[in-house]
Amino acid sequence: MSQVVKGRAAGSHYSASGGLPFVAGIDGVGRLDDGRRVWFVLPRDPFGSMAEQTVVPVAQCLVLPDDLDDLTAAAIANPGMSSWVTYTERARLQPGETVLVNGATGTSGRLAVQIARHLGAGKIIATGRDAEALREVAALGADVTIPLTEDAAALEERFKEQFAQGVDVVVDYLWGMSAECLLIAGAKTGRPGTPIRVIQIGSVSGATITLPSAVLRASAIELMGAGHGAVPLDRHLAAVEALLKAVAPANLKIAFHAVPLSDGTRAWDRDDSRNRTVFVV
Repeated sequence: MSQVVKGRAAGSHYSASGGLPFVAGIDGVGRLDDGRRVWFVLPRDPFGSMAEQTVVPVAQCLVLPDDLDDLTAAAIANPGMSSWVTYTERARLQPGETVLVNGATGTSGRLAVQIARHLGAGKIIATGRDAEALREVAALGADVTIPLTEDAAALEERFKEQFAQGVDVVVDYLWGMSAECLLIAGAKTGRPGTPIRVIQIGSVSGATITLPSAVLRASAIELMGAGHGAVPLDRHLAAVEALLKAVAPANLKIAFHAVPLSDGTRAWDRDDSRNRTVFVV
C-alpha cells in the first residue's frame, strides 16, 4: 500500500477520478487465467487491486521472474519504479555520476540508494531526519549522509559542501524546506555550466516551496518530475520489468509485512515508512 493508493482513495492525489463506485489499489501480484504469475498495474475503473479479482488490460501485466516471490514483487514494484524510472528515463544516469537522494530513509528512498548503486552511480549522498535510519541507509550503499534536523542555514551549508564537490543527479522525495536549501546550494556552489538534474518525485515535507528566480538563472539546474504525466505508461512498464528482473541479481532489499486483506481497515492508517504493507487475499 502506497501513499498514491491512499491519496487516490481520499481524492487528494492528482490522478484520482473522484468517481463512485471505487475499489482501492493501483497495482499488485496475481495469476492470469492460464496460471502465469504477473505483476499488474492500473486496473480498469472502477476496479482496483485490493480485491480477490480485478480487470486489467493484458498489456499492463508483467510476468514475474522465477527467482522472485509474490510478496517481494508486490512490495518492491511501486516504490522501486519511482527511482528506476527517474534514473533511466529522466536523469539518464551515467556510470560514475554522483546522486543525491533527498528523503532516503523511507521505503522508496532506500530503494533509490540501492538502485543508484546497481545502475553505476559513483557516489551516493542520502538525507533523512532519523539518525538510526540514516545509518541503515549507509549500510545499503550511501557514501555520505546528511541529517535534516538542522535549521535552513546550517542545512544549506551541508548541501554546499557536497555540490562544491560535484552532484549530477538529485532525486527528491520530500520537497519543502530541504528542497529549497539544496536548490539554492546547488545554484551557489555547483560547477558553472554543468547541469544538475533535479527530479521531483514526492512531497512528504510540503506541496510548495519558495524558490528565488535567481536559482534558475545563476545555474545549470534542470528541474523536472517523474510522475505519470512526465513518463508514458509503456516506459513505466519497461522500468518495472527491468526492476523485477534485477531484484535477485542485485540483491535489492525491502522491508515489508503481509496483512490479510480482511484486516485492511485496521492496517490502512498504519504509518510506517520503513516497512511496506502488502495485502494478501
